[in-house]
Amino acid sequence: MIIVVKPGATKEQVREILDQLEQHGLTAHISEGAERTIIGVIGDKSRLSTDSLEVLPAVEKLVPIMESYKLASKAFRPEGMSFAIKDVTIGGRELTMMAGPCSVESEEQVETVAQAVRACGAKILRGGAYKPRTSPYAFQGLEREGLKILRRVADRNGLLVISEITSENDIAFASEYVDMIQIGARNAQNFRLLSAVGKSGIPVLLKRGIAETIDEWLGSAEYIMSEGNYKIALCERGIRTFETATRSTLDVSAVPVLKDKTHLPVIVDPSHAAGKARYVPSLSRAAIAAGADGLIIEVHPNPKCALSDAAQQLTPDDYKNLTNEIRAMSTILGRVYPE
Repeated sequence: MIIVVKPGATKEQVREILDQLEQHGLTAHISEGAERTIIGVIGDKSRLSTDSLEVLPAVEKLVPIMESYKLASKAFRPEGMSFAIKDVTIGGRELTMMAGPCSVESEEQVETVAQAVRACGAKILRGGAYKPRTSPYAFQGLEREGLKILRRVADRNGLLVISEITSENDIAFASEYVDMIQIGARNAQNFRLLSAVGKSGIPVLLKRGIAETIDEWLGSAEYIMSEGNYKIALCERGIRTFETATRSTLDVSAVPVLKDKTHLPVIVDPSHAAGKARYVPSLSRAAIAAGADGLIIEVHPNPKCALSDAAQQLTPDDYKNLTNEIRAMSTILGRVYPE
């Protein structure tokens, strides 16, 4: 249930609503928008008579939410949401460009990529330190040393850092080196990890599970938000279908569907969906045209020598060409390309 607060309500009147919710064992999540304050109510609402709420002076109306996800629902923040990480805003008019190698292999490798993508407008450096792989014999990443490399390189180039973690045990260490945690497709329904990341308060990029429906995906986001962490961006990275021409099938339709269902920003990962570098530019353009708030793309100085996902990584020159196209599109679509 959502409680819409009357314009001009005093803090004392809002406190009266919160006190009544707490007395009935319910949890309140407050969203203060430009025009409205909205209170999301979480818990067993059968304990509370709606009549007792409706008579309170600060209550404008009560809005039931039928979906299992409450805080992630568009009803909770109809105007949409953006959030800031230092000087970078995710959501809103400006596109967010994240780029970097699939795996951190060396400081020199990451430095080369960081310089190239920063010159193309990327504000967030991606790189895999913990690499959950299908085969136990494949390269598993540099782990903690990889995170240290990302941080050093990012600081030299004025970039933020995003990297995946695979266990709640890694959160404390990772928080010293990353600005945003990525939850990968394999962990999209690892609910213990989602709750732990929610409690950490660190901004999150939540990838869609390989076979998750959109509602299930939003349910995953709800686990994070229910712990008080609203700094979440959703990442469409392709789903498993019968088609084998690409690594996964990029669900471009998920972008407008999400814009209708949730207030959370939407990022698209064309690299993992395509599995082949030559398809990445087309999928990137499609994603931005569909309304995505940004892209996360894999870039490697020499993809043929990459230790993971060699076929899908762009060269720095390819990335430059792609971002020039996205920059031109952004003007037509009324978006702002980062400089």
